[in-house]
Amino acid sequence: MIRVKQHGDFSKTEAFLNRMKHPFYYGMLHRYGKQGVEALRDATPRDTGKTAESWSYEIRQNGSRIQIIWKNSNLAEAGMPVAVLIQYGHATRNGGYVQGIDYINPALRPIFEEMADSIWKEVIK
Repeated sequence: MIRVKQHGDFSKTEAFLNRMKHPFYYGMLHRYGKQGVEALRDATPRDTGKTAESWSYEIRQNGSRIQIIWKNSNLAEAGMPVAVLIQYGHATRNGGYVQGIDYINPALRPIFEEMADSIWKEVIK
């Protein structure tokens, strides 16, 4: 049996969730989406620059879940995003292997931290 006990007041959390429905918060999410695109563009290793310039973002809402999704439209011949091949590495046609470069996580980490701080400040208002 699982027993859950709750103490305290969730009014600030409920107020925050209600405020999240307001268009102002979509503006905040768009701001972080744009910052992420800039950070990814700057951090992407460059050969031709096509992958670096192919970043975009999308905001999706599914019920109460809101996501910022960063995408890269530069695809390799096999249809795999080049950004993923750079991040995780890949085999070559002659049987070799190109080691991946973790550039996505370090680029987005400061954005995630700033976003978490900003959202937390809104929750405790």
